[in-house]
Amino acid sequence: MESLIKFVQDEFVTKKEIPTFKSGDTITVYYEIREGEKVRTQFFKGVVIQIKGTGLTKTFTIRKMSGTIGIERIFPFNLPAIQKIEINKKGRVRRSRIYYFRELRGKKARIKEIKR
Repeated sequence: MESLIKFVQDEFVTKKEIPTFKSGDTITVYYEIREGEKVRTQFFKGVVIQIKGTGLTKTFTIRKMSGTIGIERIFPFNLPAIQKIEINKKGRVRRSRIYYFRELRGKKARIKEIKR
């Protein structure tokens, strides 16, 4: 059964070219929003909290601060609405899922940047 699912995913689902990023990186995701017949592009810029799943079910979570409120958004890697992903900063963290980042405020919420 699993081989059949894998076969169907490989044959019929188109894969996008996405840059490689990991937890702690600051990225910008540009995606389409449809409102009735209108289509517009919106972006979401934040820190990658986690990357989860494998294959076509792989998702990533981004967290940004809007004023004093934290906003998290989960994007599937193969979402057709994603137009492009830009990597703004490479961050250095010790864990692959940085849930502790939610409780940090101010200077403690900074992530060390890796120089390119």
